[in-house]
Amino acid sequence: MAPRRFEEAEIRQGMKDLPDWNLAGDLRSISRRFTFADFNRAFGFMTQVAMEAEKLNHHPEWANVYKTVDVKLNTHDVDGLSELDFKLALMMDKLAGSR
Repeated sequence: MAPRRFEEAEIRQGMKDLPDWNLAGDLRSISRRFTFADFNRAFGFMTQVAMEAEKLNHHPEWANVYKTVDVKLNTHDVDGLSELDFKLALMMDKLAGSR
């Protein structure tokens, strides 16, 4: 089934479970910076996320510099946020030890 773009109320509800994430002003993406002890831990996190993202068939926009990983999530197919973004964000928080 194709993803469905979340309405504002659904987005705001989903954000309650993601206190470390930032919602874009246009409500079309969420972002977060993850900081790790070193490069190996940051890269390990990205590797774990990559495997889980592939299972969801939903891939993050991200960048890595040394021990930081900056992430932006949105669903291109719906030009906004969908359930997939919130699932991936929660999974990322869990893998990073934030949950």
